[in-house]
Amino acid sequence: MPFPLLASILILLFTLGYAGVCAASPWKSCRRCEGLGFQLTYTKRGKPKRGKHCRKCDGHGIRIRVGRHLYHLWVRTYRKGRAADEAAAKAAGPGSRKAPTA
Repeated sequence: MPFPLLASILILLFTLGYAGVCAASPWKSCRRCEGLGFQLTYTKRGKPKRGKHCRKCDGHGIRIRVGRHLYHLWVRTYRKGRAADEAAAKAAGPGSRKAPTA
């Protein structure tokens, strides 16, 4: 099997696998606070205690995956475009043959 074909297949499999993970589990534990929602600090005796509120996940302990975030951005842009097209078609009237301009 030629190298470019093998590389293309591996990239496609990786992409489809990540898309499947984003669809099945869109949330993941925050890397900064390790899913706790706050930073751990330690007392002088070494006992762990609650530290600062995690700003990355806003104290929830979970964050949305990058792929899922990009999907949401794409859907939002698509819906805005569709709404603009429908509004332009409505403004043109039912019998108009003019195509909506961008």
